[in-house]
Amino acid sequence: MSFDTKILKVNPETVVFKIGEDLPTITDPDTERNLQIAANELKNTSNVVGFPTETVYGLGGSALNDESVKSIYRAKNRPADNPLIVHVSSIDQLKRKLLPKDYIIPSIYSSLLEKMWPGPLTILLPVHEDSILSKLVTAGQDTFAVRLPSHPIARALIALSDTPIAAPSANSSTRPSPTLASHVYHDLNTKIPYILDGGSCNVGLESTVVDGLSHPPMLLRPGGISLEEIRRVGGPEWVNIILAKKVAGKNEAVRTPGMKYRHYSPSAPVILFLNCSDGEVAINNYIKKRDIADCKFALLRTRSFIPAKEISKTIIAERELGTTGGEISRNLFKMLREVDELGVDLIFVEGVDEIDEGLAIMNRLSKAAFETIIKSD
Repeated sequence: MSFDTKILKVNPETVVFKIGEDLPTITDPDTERNLQIAANELKNTSNVVGFPTETVYGLGGSALNDESVKSIYRAKNRPADNPLIVHVSSIDQLKRKLLPKDYIIPSIYSSLLEKMWPGPLTILLPVHEDSILSKLVTAGQDTFAVRLPSHPIARALIALSDTPIAAPSANSSTRPSPTLASHVYHDLNTKIPYILDGGSCNVGLESTVVDGLSHPPMLLRPGGISLEEIRRVGGPEWVNIILAKKVAGKNEAVRTPGMKYRHYSPSAPVILFLNCSDGEVAINNYIKKRDIADCKFALLRTRSFIPAKEISKTIIAERELGTTGGEISRNLFKMLREVDELGVDLIFVEGVDEIDEGLAIMNRLSKAAFETIIKSD
């Protein structure tokens, strides 16, 4: 099915959730109208819509409707064994729609949810026998991943439709995740009916996914909340949290997105440099040894690399990702897309240490990279 994809402007600053109220107060008529259009699409059809979250733009469809979930996989060209995260607008909605009556969320999550919901944290819960959750969301597994986003547009869309929304990133599968509505349009134009444009995402990387059902608990995917923060806020049970392996085997079932298949990659191959001082020797050796001096290159640098003009005249595009973890997270996907659209042949990226936000940044970069250079030749 082909759509005349429409971008609907919404203003996050005009949407407020008051304490104790499930529905938002929306002061801008255009924002309210456009949110209702998207909510009605989710309630009354099996189509899906693009919408902003604090992490990246999501591609949302009803998590209770097999046909809606199929629409997500179809629009993204996503492998069907790659599970989806469910988004809810409140803990009350989670309990009403997805959990059995009188079910108590495991206490291991209590401190995390108190401090980090709404926010970029996803937890695993068991799928119960009478669950109305689509089995396509979980790829047939016995757990589901769920989060409560803090972005007012995301929460409002879910609340107005009163529908838990399955939502991966709103991009073509394997591409860098979208942090602007224009990124969604670039990848999914004609494939979805609506994109809610709420501006740029302020986190820039997907949510952190934790499994408190396993012993010890496990970090399945690093993201918008750091491992250090999970340990600090989660309490004694999270001090010994372990990291899942970065990439699952070809035939291995996974409980969360991001553990399987190629991810986050622009069209031009990404060459990732680690511990390469100011970059000059490492990049010039790379170009010389591969005899590719006639190619066009882009450089994304962080904390140590010198400016592109001081490294090589063949670097035609340069972006500063930032020096703090937050800056680099916000800029990474956006700038990968920017330089890729310039038609470069290779994208050189300076890596960072895997501490605090760096763990999530390097998780994405290592999966995007065609090749990794660990030190100067």
